Amino acid sequence: MVVVVLGLLLGGCGERATSVERKPAYESLGELPEELDADGTTIRVGDPHAPVTLRLYEDPRCPYCEEYEQTGGGPAARDRTLRRTVVTEYTLASFLDDRVGGSGSKKAVNALRAALEEGKFAEYHAVLYENQPEEIVDGFTDAYLLELASEVEGLRVPAFDSAVKTMKYRDFVTRSEKAYEQAGSDPRGPGTPTAVINGNRVSEEYSGILYDEVAFDRLLGAVEKDPEAWEEYEPMSEDMD
Repeated sequence: MVVVVLGLLLGGCGERATSVERKPAYESLGELPEELDADGTTIRVGDPHAPVTLRLYEDPRCPYCEEYEQTGGGPAARDRTLRRTVVTEYTLASFLDDRVGGSGSKKAVNALRAALEEGKFAEYHAVLYENQPEEIVDGFTDAYLLELASEVEGLRVPAFDSAVKTMKYRDFVTRSEKAYEQAGSDPRGPGTPTAVINGNRVSEEYSGILYDEVAFDRLLGAVEKDPEAWEEYEPMSEDMD
């Protein structure tokens, strides 16, 4: 098997993408297909036939997830998802509520599931990370989640508002956290953000690539050109899926 060399992973680190004026992420995501996988916890965004599958483990309150989504690999992944060469799968955790206190993660995951029901998950996900409160503040209240939903055209329908206020998808929140905890050998979960590309995890040793847009884009591009060339530096457990 051809192996992705370490230089590919690290060569772009420290670089930044050329400064360009981007539209807010959510303004370009409405065209993407999105669905709940048959496993009942994975939310899939993008062309299911894309050559690269990127699975992300995130907690909405996690500041490192915000860094990934805003200034790290997230913009590169979104661009490639829009070009239908990457399909992105999300497993949404909510462990920070127990570790830090509060209920913001659970409320945000519930609201994201409600947005999926309206076909607005990708847009709303982008809005939440663009407006993420400080982790310690526990700022994802019902009122704030509804306020942010107003930025996504067509999302503030009665069914969505009711789902947010009543925690309609509480069972999904619990099952999604359980799926996160089972993704790897550590019973607490793999950490957030964690990225798994075509079934192979970006190991903690090389996790810096998640926060560098240029380097992460290079990696996704290399896997797209030759899916067999992605070396499994740190395999996830067999019960990941």
